[in-house]
Amino acid sequence: MKILFAASEGAPFIKSGGLGDVIEALPSELSKNPEYEVSVVLPYYKSLKENPDFNPEFIKSFYVSIAHRDTYVGVFTLKNKDVTYYFIDNEFYFLRDGGYYGHFDDGERFAYYSKAILASFAEIGYFPDIIHLNDWQTATIPVFLKACYSHIEAYSKIKTVFTIHNIEYQGRMPMEFSENIMELSGEWKNVLTYDGAINFMKGAIVAADKITTVSRTYAHEIKYAYFSHGLDPILRENEYKLTGIVNGINTELFNPKNDKNIPKKFSPTNPSGKYICKEELQKELGLELRSDVPIVSMVSRLVSHKGLELVECVIHEMMKNDIQLVVLGTGDSRFEEMFRFAEYYYPGRLKALITFNSALASRIYAGSDLFLMPSKSEPCGLSQLIAMRYGTIPIVRETGGLFDTVPALNTETLDGKGFTFKLFNAHDMLNAVERAAEFWRDEAKREKHIKALMKYDSSWSEPVKEYGAIYKSLV
Repeated sequence: MKILFAASEGAPFIKSGGLGDVIEALPSELSKNPEYEVSVVLPYYKSLKENPDFNPEFIKSFYVSIAHRDTYVGVFTLKNKDVTYYFIDNEFYFLRDGGYYGHFDDGERFAYYSKAILASFAEIGYFPDIIHLNDWQTATIPVFLKACYSHIEAYSKIKTVFTIHNIEYQGRMPMEFSENIMELSGEWKNVLTYDGAINFMKGAIVAADKITTVSRTYAHEIKYAYFSHGLDPILRENEYKLTGIVNGINTELFNPKNDKNIPKKFSPTNPSGKYICKEELQKELGLELRSDVPIVSMVSRLVSHKGLELVECVIHEMMKNDIQLVVLGTGDSRFEEMFRFAEYYYPGRLKALITFNSALASRIYAGSDLFLMPSKSEPCGLSQLIAMRYGTIPIVRETGGLFDTVPALNTETLDGKGFTFKLFNAHDMLNAVERAAEFWRDEAKREKHIKALMKYDSSWSEPVKEYGAIYKSLV
């Protein structure tokens, strides 16, 4: 069975967030099964084109119609492990500075990209059985497939699976976008139209054969207005094809047993190196050198839906406890400045690192005792999975993938994974932090729980089986 993943980013070539991790790990894990021939298609961005570490081979060029003009498409390829990668080249759309997203014509860029992917099949003689689409940037593919290509026999058997990684970003465009850019009108414009605009994600929900999202709880949540950002009626109409599958992480990359970024390696059978990592982290960040105080860490985008409002409300009350706090990330200036001020207010006890550095993130995961993730909404979340992999006890709000992956810890039986709170309430979060800190001070229970946490299977092995069942049901 031929599976093609279509996405706007994918490590190790292109990554700006969690989607990049998924598009590296899921196809790689899937390719281990000889039943599947796995490929990935990505835009040929400037950062990749100018990277000497990667030299894709040119296959073919042709033209595709977008915005009522014939537009160049180049197709390049390379092999990485057992996965074939294709890159769609157009320097007008993708040879740009300023990041992968946030350009004035993103709608046109990704509509072009989606149509170019479909057109490339006939040009290079590759027809997948399944196209696995990811988020709004590839959401027009099932619409274009049915509107423009379904009459061609080679295309008629292609099935589509659309994964919603974050429903907040939907690809909303003005009404005239359908005719002027996508060259679609009539019934296909109606498929894309929602709430007075063209909505890419709505089109995929209606036109795709299956819809998945990245945790079981999030699949339930997005059928309700609080979480759906307006799409709940469409999702309820199409819930018969909606499935939630929890993401995994790359357990080879995130492994304290062989992580080159941490000062001392450790494992579930020999976790003593974690305390050396903690001491070295305190030294590196200028924190008080104390083994008897828990380090609470956050590695996050500093934005509202990550629950930073809760931290803002009670940060002084939180710091009245005998804890140290480490924050790594960038985002809204409001929260960046809040943490900078707090660092000034609590020298030696709080460190705000307003940057992102993956090696430093590893050292924080390894050296911390508790990991705080109080999200307002969280489709899946990877940070809590990484934290547990490094023996760091999570503190989370019960939403989305956090609810699925961090069952509440029973401090007597040690069943469960971490400390949780239900309501989006600052003092409920504060109470969870205080309960976690109190538990951490019980050395015998802490040691036993840390070893159990590190054995938690957060790999892609189970999610791959669930995706495989969906693919087989379609073909």
